[in-house]
Amino acid sequence: MKKSLFVLLLAFAATGLLVAQNSDETQVTIVVNNLFKAMQTNDTVLFKSVFADQVTMATVAKNREGKLVLERETGIAGFLKAIAKPNPKGAFNEEIWNLKVQLDGDFAQVWCDYAFYLGNTFSHCGVDAFHMMRTADGWKIFHLADTRRRQGCNVPQNIQDKHK
Repeated sequence: MKKSLFVLLLAFAATGLLVAQNSDETQVTIVVNNLFKAMQTNDTVLFKSVFADQVTMATVAKNREGKLVLERETGIAGFLKAIAKPNPKGAFNEEIWNLKVQLDGDFAQVWCDYAFYLGNTFSHCGVDAFHMMRTADGWKIFHLADTRRRQGCNVPQNIQDKHK
């Protein structure tokens, strides 16, 4: 009887951990989706709400000469300015797929493929990597890194069709 009770308690504990992890994965995914919604709708309040007070950003890309460069920013001011008003060429539409979430307590990492469209015009693709921390106000992005390229993009057909 004691052994059965112990096994039952372990099963409940494991289920509770799984539910907590799934809830955290859901919350982290909502943060990522809210960032892209804010970009698309020029919602600066929503945009600021997904970031921690201190943020670093980095982009790995090739410049016009084809040389690999690492661009870094310490803060979201430039990013915020870019989305603050509607772009005459269309909304910033960043479509993602292959989203992977990893969690360790109050730290989360999200990795996903993306394709960026200005309105319905394809601009570039790459990978987004988010680092987040759990705060009193929920999960917040404290580091965002991405890659950018214009070729070799395997954008899923349903995303391509959405932007025709």
